[in-house]
Amino acid sequence: SVISRSEWGARAPKSTQTIGSRVRYIIHHSTGPSCFSRSACVSRVRSIQNYHLSKWDDIGYNFLVGEDGNAYEGRGWNIKGAHAGPLYNSNSIGICVIGDFTSSSPNAAALRKVQALIKCGVDSGNLTATYKLHGHRDVSNTECNGDRFYRVITEWPNYSRTP
Repeated sequence: SVISRSEWGARAPKSTQTIGSRVRYIIHHSTGPSCFSRSACVSRVRSIQNYHLSKWDDIGYNFLVGEDGNAYEGRGWNIKGAHAGPLYNSNSIGICVIGDFTSSSPNAAALRKVQALIKCGVDSGNLTATYKLHGHRDVSNTECNGDRFYRVITEWPNYSRTP
């Protein structure tokens, strides 16, 4: 299950654009504090959206995951995100785990939810079974997803360092 935009109190996007081929799946972290309860995560997701609306048309990510074990709908499966640059936004889904994972990994509840979202994407046809999993740093000059979290995802199925 995913906490919908209406459930977390999302502001309306300025505009939307659908995406076509969903081959890549790009993992992020948000920096800043983690959240461990639904109310704290809702507050963080709203804060991230408010910041992103000053730069883009909406929250940049398709989904956000808290260490409360919940996924929060950002742009959703079919709307082009603003998470990995023009080359990748058109054919990828961006999932952001809320927090800074440079020196620690997300907890088990968050990791399970990210993996469940990937499975949901494949099962629903929103993500091809042959998707490539990338960390944000695999497609951009960034430290994002944090060193510890990045090491975790490199062990997951379909991980690919090269786009």
